[in-house]
Amino acid sequence: GAELPDYFVRTLLTIIHAILPPKPKAADKDSKAENTGDGKKSKFKALAIADDKDRAKELEEEIEMEMRDRKDKDRDRDGDRDKRDRDRDRDRDRGRDRSRHRDRYKEEEEEEDRRDYGIRGRNRNRTRDNEDDRDYRNRGRNRDRDNVERDEDGGRRSNGKYRDNEPELYKVYKGRVSRVMDSGCFVQLNELRGKEGLVHVSQMASRRIPNAKDVVKRDQEVYVKVISISGQKLSLSMRDVDQNTGRDLLPLKNSSDDDAFRTNPSGGKEGPVTRTGLSGIRILEDEDAAPSRRPLKRMSSPERWEAKQLVASGVLRLDEHPMYDEDGDGVLYQEEGAEEELEIEMNEDEPAFLQGQTRYSVDMSPVKIFKNPEGSLSRAAALQSALIKERREVREQQQRTMLDSIPKDLNRPWEDPMPETGERHLAQELRGVGLSAYDMPEWKKDAYGKALTFGQRSKLSIQEQRQSLPIYKLKKELIQAVHDNQVLVVIGETGSGKTTQVTQYLAEAGYTTRGKIGCTQPRRVAAMSVAKRVAEEFGCRLGEEVGYAIRFEDCTGPDTVIKYMTDGMLLREILIDENLSQYSVIMLDEAHERTIHTDVLFGLLKQLVKRRPDLRLIVTSATLDAEKFSGYFFNCNIFTIPGRTFPVEILYTKQPESDYLDAALITVLQIHLTEPEGDILLFLTGQEEIDFACQSLYERMKGLGKNVPELIILPVYSALPSEMQSRIFDPAPPGKRKVVVATNIAEASLTIDGIFYVVDPGFAKQNVYNPKQGLDSLIITPISQASAKQRAGRAGRTGPGKCYRLYTESAYRNEMSPTTIPEIQRINLGTITLQMKAMGINDLLSFDFMDPPPPQALISAMEQLYSLGALDEEGLLTKLGRKMAEFPLDPPLSKMLLASVDLGCSDEILTIIAMIQTGNIFYRPREKQAQADQKRAKFFQPEGDHLTLLAVYEAWKAKNFSGPWCFENFVQSRSLRRAQDVRKQLLSIMDKYKLDVVSAGKNFTKIRKAITAGFFFHASRKDPQEGYRTLVENQPVYIHPSSALFQRQPDWVIYHELVMTTKEYMREVTVVDPKWLVELAPRFFKVADPTKMSKRKRQERIEPLYDRYHEPNSWRLSKRRA
Repeated sequence: GAELPDYFVRTLLTIIHAILPPKPKAADKDSKAENTGDGKKSKFKALAIADDKDRAKELEEEIEMEMRDRKDKDRDRDGDRDKRDRDRDRDRDRGRDRSRHRDRYKEEEEEEDRRDYGIRGRNRNRTRDNEDDRDYRNRGRNRDRDNVERDEDGGRRSNGKYRDNEPELYKVYKGRVSRVMDSGCFVQLNELRGKEGLVHVSQMASRRIPNAKDVVKRDQEVYVKVISISGQKLSLSMRDVDQNTGRDLLPLKNSSDDDAFRTNPSGGKEGPVTRTGLSGIRILEDEDAAPSRRPLKRMSSPERWEAKQLVASGVLRLDEHPMYDEDGDGVLYQEEGAEEELEIEMNEDEPAFLQGQTRYSVDMSPVKIFKNPEGSLSRAAALQSALIKERREVREQQQRTMLDSIPKDLNRPWEDPMPETGERHLAQELRGVGLSAYDMPEWKKDAYGKALTFGQRSKLSIQEQRQSLPIYKLKKELIQAVHDNQVLVVIGETGSGKTTQVTQYLAEAGYTTRGKIGCTQPRRVAAMSVAKRVAEEFGCRLGEEVGYAIRFEDCTGPDTVIKYMTDGMLLREILIDENLSQYSVIMLDEAHERTIHTDVLFGLLKQLVKRRPDLRLIVTSATLDAEKFSGYFFNCNIFTIPGRTFPVEILYTKQPESDYLDAALITVLQIHLTEPEGDILLFLTGQEEIDFACQSLYERMKGLGKNVPELIILPVYSALPSEMQSRIFDPAPPGKRKVVVATNIAEASLTIDGIFYVVDPGFAKQNVYNPKQGLDSLIITPISQASAKQRAGRAGRTGPGKCYRLYTESAYRNEMSPTTIPEIQRINLGTITLQMKAMGINDLLSFDFMDPPPPQALISAMEQLYSLGALDEEGLLTKLGRKMAEFPLDPPLSKMLLASVDLGCSDEILTIIAMIQTGNIFYRPREKQAQADQKRAKFFQPEGDHLTLLAVYEAWKAKNFSGPWCFENFVQSRSLRRAQDVRKQLLSIMDKYKLDVVSAGKNFTKIRKAITAGFFFHASRKDPQEGYRTLVENQPVYIHPSSALFQRQPDWVIYHELVMTTKEYMREVTVVDPKWLVELAPRFFKVADPTKMSKRKRQERIEPLYDRYHEPNSWRLSKRRA
């Protein structure tokens, strides 16, 4: 037959599929059943484990018992030290008394011998024998007790003579110091031939010793105790042994309770380990103590000949090179930069409770946040992302050009020996640049150059301002509604007074006699500012009757009756007290924002009001989704506060705008030049976009000349200092107009009077979690129809206004979802899952969420918690997981902190975590960037950015927390003070649970291991072609140019987070050893099978060297055959 074209066959097949009748509906029923609760429970069994609050209480009781035991042990240890000191003094005195008694006794014996030899002789011998036997037993009892250890079969045996000349654990030996280093010394054991062990500097004395050479010297005789045996390596201790008598000072060290071999709960079958810590990781003290050693390389023939000549001349001493083989390969030396080749790959073994549910078994696709991925809004968002990337690249290129133009050598007196006239500069002039005041862009100077004012100007008194609010007229009705309804939904526009007045009305009505009135806020800034305002209206100091609580900051006291807090803080209080017995009223404010903590609080408080009939729950919202809230909370009543709203004219574009940012700037200028007086509110997506828009507006206004009325440009975003944010509330002077360029924070959280015009491009940035990659990403997305209504309403508060929507009416109806996708359906759920597990909530599918999260996201969160050791093989919370839940940190940071307690570096890790929490520490003034970079480079540490942050804090601490020091070094003093506050709060939590705060000194390996223990899933390996590849998804990533490791490019690193700018950049990068990944996270990584080709090598492509004379693929066999 004739051959048909391919395109004809494909077209025909498509037509046939379209004509075919639909499949039977049985399959549809199965899919529907699978999506229902029972179907999901059968598919995701890990999310349907029965709730067990008794187990949660048992874990709490175990932790409390551990705390008490640790406190008792500390007290007993202190008592033992005091007792040892007293015993040592008593033994010394007893020895002197015994020698005097022996001399006196001899004289009496000689006198008695002359009288009656026979009887006196027998008595004398019996007395001496008894005394010698008693003295021998007294001397030997401690030694025998010290030398008893647990045998491999669990029985106890006494350490007698050594078999096979092998050392025994917890035995005291006499030795001689053979080598001394800064970090410790090697001791040759006298009783064991050829046996040598390491005494780390931390094991030399109970006090901190900076350098081992200050304590010991070569050939010194010392007593040591074997505390660890790992193959041929011995780890010794001097501080546990009395160096005068050789007596063991800590005989309890060999008790079965403290040092019995245990398996690693964070990993698989690891077998016996030296010590298992609080965090469940293996702690090999000898490896931590010893300095890292590089692979050994054999000498070449010329090097071997040269070494023999040096030995013959006496220059090279053989006793200093124990690995020298004169007849063989000479000295084995350490090659700089050489590292052992180790192939690491993912451990794809699924735990029992996650069998068939993880990403290795189920396709986990990211959450869909675009209603119409092919619509005009999606295309505009993609274009704007590309334009933002392009602007960043241009800016980075300009910065590199400027850095290249600055001289590198400022030690010469003249910069250019042959300069042109008027261009001669002294090097000292260039050296002094950067020490002047912080330089802002021109538009910021113009906006903030005048005296700053705080708050909204008003001629009314505080009482008159309260009475002018719309809610004041409904005060009695509101109090009565709260009294009659246990749960009440309150709807009111922003500025109606519900946030500041409801709590005060209830306090005046007597609700504080039964407990506190708690009010949650979705943002920490809102909780602080509202509490400050309410305290002022209440007539008290902030922190007394009215206070606030946010993460790492608690401004409340015993007299506090009205408490504002972030929703996350109330969730932590439920973790401690599930009945919230301290509160009589809970008010969930701004509930329409649907943060992840608010959604969990909905379910918990819905259960709580059933248990506590006396508790009153108020849910407030500024949008029109009151019916949904009411239906969720038992169809409760709705209380509506009418707002001061005026009609708003909505204007749409006729055609979709491809570049919404440029269209927004044109619209603002058009309003300013053609519309009557009134301020403008422009909504953009983030700080970078806002700064660019302000700069462009300023330059365009400057280009229009002085005849145009002045336009005051004011940005608003969360990173802006509060004193600058307050300028937006000031009314514009007569004849001028202000434009406020804000993120979606101005939708409902801020009330700005005087706004008559709103420009709405229709976009916002949302944090979206991809469970397949395990990464969060901040992307530009279209807003919802509810948000669009909120934005339009901002123009009708002062008078009739206009809203310019820079999208078509069709896009509003067809491409925008009715409401915003809740956070719980689009972000990482690790922290929430851990907290719910700590509350005893295991059946996450049955939990009463208002909008349930995707099961894939919950599975991904549980997989992460299992890898961290917070969950066991059955999916239940471990003791480690319960302790992790106590810290107000993400699970990786909590694990990192608890691991540091075991590794002996918790003091440094506390500082590093506090510095990470504060955000950016350094600042780079626009015209002082080179000088700022030079100052920053002084703090760089070769180990990475985490230790650079530690160096900055320690330098600031050494300067007595000086403000001028921050100014000189381009460091933000506010960020450092914030880090100091965070560190204090974390320290108080550690003190509460009796966790040791120990410094590692200069042993940075311990610090890097602790970081690896928490962030092992952020490991990356250097790519031979360019940049790095993540081990989890093989994703190409790069070290950020501001990193301390940007110029070094080590082979293996761990990063804190990924930031998408022009590339996927790693922030806060630290060098790691690949062996640590398997050692500290065996549930997540494993060493690749050397007999098989690893997954990474299978994905590598062979790229031949460039050959300009032949085609790129000419080397292939298929080409050669052709």
